Amino acid sequence: MPSAAIYDCEGPCLSARERAFFRDADPWGFILFARHCESPNAIRSLCAELREAVGREDAPILIDQEGGRVARLKAPHWREHSPMSVFGELWRLDPGKARSAIRLNAYLLGRMVSDLGINVDCVPVLDVPQLDAHDIIGDRALATHPDEIAALGRAVLDGLMAGGALPVIKHIPGHGRALCDSHESLPRVIASKGDLRAIDFAPFRSLNDAPMAMTAHVIYEAYDPERPATTSPTVIADVIRGEIGFDGLLMSDDLKMKALSGSINRRVEDTISAGCDVALCCNFDFDEKVEAARAAPMLAGAAGARADRALSGRARETYEIEAAYEELEALLKPVLV
Repeated sequence: MPSAAIYDCEGPCLSARERAFFRDADPWGFILFARHCESPNAIRSLCAELREAVGREDAPILIDQEGGRVARLKAPHWREHSPMSVFGELWRLDPGKARSAIRLNAYLLGRMVSDLGINVDCVPVLDVPQLDAHDIIGDRALATHPDEIAALGRAVLDGLMAGGALPVIKHIPGHGRALCDSHESLPRVIASKGDLRAIDFAPFRSLNDAPMAMTAHVIYEAYDPERPATTSPTVIADVIRGEIGFDGLLMSDDLKMKALSGSINRRVEDTISAGCDVALCCNFDFDEKVEAARAAPMLAGAAGARADRALSGRARETYEIEAAYEELEALLKPVLV
């Protein structure tokens, strides 16, 4: 039975120390960053090493490959994809073409990562951007209206899974009003419950059947003025599991981000005790990984069942890649010229 944690590793291949640690800690999964992505064959080798270390061929390996400024796989080995906001622009001209284009785009992202052995891509971003908010979301958002985001987000889920990768909706229950970057400090949202329900929560509610979701390190004062969603039993139980109705695997956002405070073991304990199924432990040094492993429980019970369900959702389709890129380029031509 794996532990309720996801880790990265130091470089493009495992050290003996890391291999032994992962064997003993047995995390549910792993996440890759740009430093791990030197070449296609190097990534395939690393994915095989990681899975061998935990003895599970289906161990999830995650990546953030959204397109635009959030892309771990970069040229010259991989193609660039437009930021997701481009599809929102196309929606205003032709919603049907926008759905087709974003599904095809997501399919190509799914093929890109799954061909390397990566089986989870942390998209789509379902946050509803606000004009006065920090630009950490910005052009990562699919559109500006909840209904448009929900429709485009559905197409992303379908396309990504057709490409062989599992999606993660983020940042539940909504990061679009944050006035600061949660990588650097803790955002506080003062909007009313009514506004949050009508706008911020709406895309997540529409896509509450997604296999996985990632929390927001954001305080929603209307629900819990003390704790961000990631460590708030109230927000997770009443909002994410309750009002939104999400019953898939719930992972935290990166626990190393400066929005959170306290020791590593406290962050992991607070995350799991609040109701997250899995703690996302990124960019921890080795000693911090050891500390996190001591705090992470086994992934059992309802959380374990959600993890099993999450990994059962892919159904890969096969299209000729060059033809698919040509079709995508043609669909996007009205907003890229």
